[in-house]
Amino acid sequence: MSSDPYRDNLNSPKSGVEIDEGYWAALLEEGEYAGSTSPAPSNGNGWNLAEQPNLLTHENLLNQTSDHDWQAAQETAETDGTVELLVKGYNQGGLLVGWNTLRGFVPASQLVNFPVDVDDYSRRTLLSRYVGKSLKLRIIELESVQDRLILSERAAQAEPGQRDRVINELKPGITCQGTVTNLCDFGAFVDLGGVEGLIHISELSWGRVGHPRDVLRSGQQVSVYIMNIDPDEGRIALSMKRLQPDPWESVDKRYQIGQLVTGVITNVVDFGAFACIEEGLEGLIHISELAEGQFLHPRNVVAEGQKIEARILNIDGPARRLGLSLRNLNEDSDCS
Repeated sequence: MSSDPYRDNLNSPKSGVEIDEGYWAALLEEGEYAGSTSPAPSNGNGWNLAEQPNLLTHENLLNQTSDHDWQAAQETAETDGTVELLVKGYNQGGLLVGWNTLRGFVPASQLVNFPVDVDDYSRRTLLSRYVGKSLKLRIIELESVQDRLILSERAAQAEPGQRDRVINELKPGITCQGTVTNLCDFGAFVDLGGVEGLIHISELSWGRVGHPRDVLRSGQQVSVYIMNIDPDEGRIALSMKRLQPDPWESVDKRYQIGQLVTGVITNVVDFGAFACIEEGLEGLIHISELAEGQFLHPRNVVAEGQKIEARILNIDGPARRLGLSLRNLNEDSDCS
């Protein structure tokens, strides 16, 4: 994904976060059809539809939706009811379901027991097998003006009213227990007892996380910090890293200029290399501090994953900056 509006709206650790459309936009973005190979015919607009002569295109169906059906959907959402809907088609990110004149979207991340780590072709193959089947679903987002109807099979597992009760009991700033239900590129969903919250990938650890599966697994019991709750939308923003101290807040008390430290190279760029000396604490080894003499690129000196010993050149906790050097490691420390 080229942009991440959810992460851009994160505020300080002790305050809430404003959750904008990026929360569900991440889900819908995964619905963009990807790849040219498909297990089933496509109607040309990104949706693979069941071969039914009376099945119109997705766009035409949106143009012919009934106000009465939107009202029925609104009433179902307000009473926290569930519906049995037929799967009409699929795309890379989920399923297209029919509700009279309405068409809803079920993100793959909201399906029960849907595998996470599969290649694109296998993902589409698995989704294609849902076509023609009925699913028990619960509405998780409804915007008739925008013709948006998002549903969840996982949310339908809870008892009616349970989601509202849980949301009303939860408060920002508290810690609670939950179960990881799904891992996606952008974060992890956690069941809090009938309602799910999202731990954005940026809130999993103070350190660098390549993918949520690097630190979590489906079914794992976790402690989470509640950052924000949007009762109207049923959205809960969670964090794991905020249960641990921010390593940058005390970096100047635990380290000193001139000190030798050990670390691991995490990223090599044109102007130098980054090294992690503890979880969540990375320092920059500028290209001028990598080695004596001349070399073509920092990759000629260090590689990602390499263990190194470095000397601390400067510390700036508020700016979250740490300068390191691989040169002159045998010199005495300059600190007094």
